[in-house]
Amino acid sequence: MKMRINKLLDRALIPDNGGELVLYQRGEEFSIEVVGISGELMSTAIHGSEDALAELALERLKAPLNAHVVIGGLGMGFTLAAVLKRVGENGKVIVAELVPEVVKWNLELVGERSGHPLKDPRTMVHHGDVLELIRSGKGSYDAILLDTDNGPEGLTQPRNNRLYSHRGLRAAYDALRPGGVLAVWSTDPHEPFTRRLGMAGFRVEEIKAFAHRQKGTKHHLWFAKRP
Repeated sequence: MKMRINKLLDRALIPDNGGELVLYQRGEEFSIEVVGISGELMSTAIHGSEDALAELALERLKAPLNAHVVIGGLGMGFTLAAVLKRVGENGKVIVAELVPEVVKWNLELVGERSGHPLKDPRTMVHHGDVLELIRSGKGSYDAILLDTDNGPEGLTQPRNNRLYSHRGLRAAYDALRPGGVLAVWSTDPHEPFTRRLGMAGFRVEEIKAFAHRQKGTKHHLWFAKRP
């Protein structure tokens, strides 16, 4: 049996001295890692909890077909693809991605694995910080989905801590329409973050979702609704 090895395809610097991303291919699958941090940051082979983040967030909206959704972090495109399956022709999805190469990789290399969601006419790409979109929202979004790091601490991108601070959560609250949902992905639970969500005015629900289909590791999801 022939052993498959990782093939390095490209590298990309994370802005503001955030480190370096590397894109690998192994057989038909792709993965992105952060230099100096062990393990995959994301993979086309494992995306069950990213799918769940989108599916469960849209389920909690009264009118998901017409939803205006913001996604923080493009990744491998699976969260975006799952949102697009649940919004209608009048829906609008903006995905914020800080690293331009990640957008390029999705368009040219890995997009087929998620069904090329960037090519969907309902998709818009914001090349920059998702916090910029959140602060400019002012009650215009139905859902904000954050999958910008390994959880509510800036492991790979320290500037993401602003998103998860009380001030950042209040900005998200103000950017949502009444009944809107802030959904956050994490590898693990984080009690201080749960408390911050409540202090920001949200009604909070926590759910565990399998990383890969219905087996193995589970990831932690928050669904915080603006009353």
